[in-house]
Amino acid sequence: MGFHHLAIATRDLEATHAFYTGAMGFTLERVNAAPTPDNGWARHVFYDTGNGEMIAFWDIHDDPTIGDFEPSISKGLGLPQWTNHIAFDAPSLDDLAAARQRWLDHGFHVYEIDHGWCTSIYTTDPNGIMVEFCTTTAVATDADRANAARLLTATKPELEAAPSGTLYSPEGAPV
Repeated sequence: MGFHHLAIATRDLEATHAFYTGAMGFTLERVNAAPTPDNGWARHVFYDTGNGEMIAFWDIHDDPTIGDFEPSISKGLGLPQWTNHIAFDAPSLDDLAAARQRWLDHGFHVYEIDHGWCTSIYTTDPNGIMVEFCTTTAVATDADRANAARLLTATKPELEAAPSGTLYSPEGAPV
C-alpha cells in the first residue's frame, strides 16, 4: 500500500516551491488556504512526486500558539541531519543518474552511496531536511529477511563497515 501524502512545515514557501518543482521535478497539484484553529491561517501546498503520491508543506501564518520553529525534522529534534530524511523512488539507475544531474544543474551538492542492495543520492532541501532518491538494485531473498529478523533482535549486532560514497559538486567534479 502506498501513501497519499507526507506533510511537513516550511518557513520559506518560495524556496520550498522552487526546490520541489525545479530541483525535484515535482508538480504543484493543489493549495488549500484556511484558518488555523487558533485564529491564524495556513496554506497546505501539495506536490505530486511523479506517481500520484504527494508531499505537502504547511505554510503557517499569524497563529499565536505556534512560535519560532526549526523546520528541519532532525535538527529540531537534536539529531544528526541524516537520521530523519525523505526517500523517493528512482526506478532505475538511469533515473537515479538523471535525478543526480538535475540536482547538480540546480546548484546542489549530491552525495551518492552504493549500499549493496540499493544505490542512493542525497541532498538537502531549503528546510534543512535531507532528501534522497533511491534505486533498489537487489531483490530481498528469504536469507536477507532471516538475517534482518536476527539483527532486529540481537543485543549487540555485528556492524557493517560504514558506507563510503562520492560527493558531487554543482561544478561537475567529485569533491
